[in-house]
Amino acid sequence: MELRNATVLVTGANRGLGAEFVRQVLERGATKVYAATRRPDAIAGGDPRIVPTYLDVTDDATVVDVAAMATDVDVLVNNAGVATMQNLVTGDLDAIRLEFATHFWGTLSTTRAFAPTLARNGGGVILNVLSIGSFQVFPGNGAYAAAKAAEWQLTNSTRLELAAQGTHVLGLHLSATDTDMLDGVDVPKNDPADVIRLALDGLESGLDEVLADADTRAVKELLAQPPAAMYAGVKS
Repeated sequence: MELRNATVLVTGANRGLGAEFVRQVLERGATKVYAATRRPDAIAGGDPRIVPTYLDVTDDATVVDVAAMATDVDVLVNNAGVATMQNLVTGDLDAIRLEFATHFWGTLSTTRAFAPTLARNGGGVILNVLSIGSFQVFPGNGAYAAAKAAEWQLTNSTRLELAAQGTHVLGLHLSATDTDMLDGVDVPKNDPADVIRLALDGLESGLDEVLADADTRAVKELLAQPPAAMYAGVKS
């Protein structure tokens, strides 16, 4: 799949990785980008190729409405996210449910709504923004990691399910990246531009998975080891 002349819909497009997706797909020749967000007023105007679009991925009705309107989409980027920093046993249950409503149910909702459109338009691509948390949990982010792990298997499952209609599904995994979501967190961070460039290279190359940084690649390799190897040195 080439992005030149593509029509792309990006969820969570008003900031961070979403805004960078919008910028870079246009650089690669996309002719239209639905910049989908709960805050379409935050989308910078002036570029006629950008269509600010109201979308709340946790609200199935708005997802269905957008899919009915955006019938020319051939690339769907499931980027919308939230990080509530909740442990599973002691954390706030409503916040934990929001993690799953956004990352798992939201991604499933948009995938189900746009799958028929992608099929009619020749197959296309779905790119799901996942995380190093798909593979490894840290104290304080149990809800996020559990939701991203579920989204990872959703990605693998829908890749198999949608292959028959010619739709490819790509998972992007990354560790800490310099976006608003991690503002104030004092850890080494990826440059969002580097992450999105690798993601779009993977999309255009037909990859199933992109591991965007060395930390994520190292953690993925530990999945075949006993849990003690993954969590050696991790403090509760």
